[in-house]
Amino acid sequence: MSDRKIKNIFVNGKIESGFIGESIAKHSSKTTIGGHSIFMGQVRRDDQGGKFVSAIEFTAYETLALEKMNLIREEIFDKYPIICLHVYHSLGVINTGDICLFVFCSAAHRTPAIDACTEIVERLKTELPIWGKEIFEDDSHQWKENN
Repeated sequence: MSDRKIKNIFVNGKIESGFIGESIAKHSSKTTIGGHSIFMGQVRRDDQGGKFVSAIEFTAYETLALEKMNLIREEIFDKYPIICLHVYHSLGVINTGDICLFVFCSAAHRTPAIDACTEIVERLKTELPIWGKEIFEDDSHQWKENN
């Protein structure tokens, strides 16, 4: 394992568009970067049998999630020639239309950035102890299943 510090990926509340814009803008001075891949997860107003989602409440086993995310980061840096990798995931109640996941990968060329970003999103959804409870417009709720 490298000397990279375990990064906190969690944000309380939605991920603000200004934060996303600033994160992207900070990379303009990194002139070895030729390609970025960005994934933003947004809460959908899903129809679940005539009931519509109004928000998702995200919770996590934070310590374990951060340790696992650190291992995934190390594996991604070993597998792909990427320069930067940033992951932010919301905790708390996030309304429909708001961003709850922001993944940002940068590399000298587009293909490694795209491939690394895709793998991070897939692994995050399947390997991290993060849960979402769908809250419906009638205030009922159910636990969300990742697909």
